[in-house]
Amino acid sequence: MTSLHDFKATAIDGQEIDLSSYDGSVVLVVNTASKCGFTPQYQGLQELYDSYGDRGFTVLGFPCDQFAHQEPGSEEEIAAFCERNYGVSFPMFAKVDVNGKDAHPLYQWLKKEQGGLIGGAIKWNFTKFLVGRDGRVLDRYAPTTEPAKISGDIESALA
Repeated sequence: MTSLHDFKATAIDGQEIDLSSYDGSVVLVVNTASKCGFTPQYQGLQELYDSYGDRGFTVLGFPCDQFAHQEPGSEEEIAAFCERNYGVSFPMFAKVDVNGKDAHPLYQWLKKEQGGLIGGAIKWNFTKFLVGRDGRVLDRYAPTTEPAKISGDIESALA
């Protein structure tokens, strides 16, 4: 059975990260962008991370430039933007594709596990996947879902 823990991804600083390091944690996986109407959600994501991080929760941000070229910067520019404007301290990764033939394997799996309104495809930036401590997908949230609205589900997953 496949889980989040079976994947690797490149961190925003270029280091290869084995996602098995999140075994036992509740994880919110989010495709992000710096020039999107939903970009202010970085603040809410950071608030979730601050609120629940000491209980075994993390956010994993995956910048993506597939939606209206809203993430045009380099990894260095993205990291600086996130820290400067939103105080982001949760793990961020290198830019990925979330749809199409070049979609990152993690996103291929997430979409298969929890399809959305338009089939498996990611509709837009800030689509969110909640993953349980066992690495299995618990739920998927639309880009319009404010991070604070997920807190009850996070609480349940952490219990």
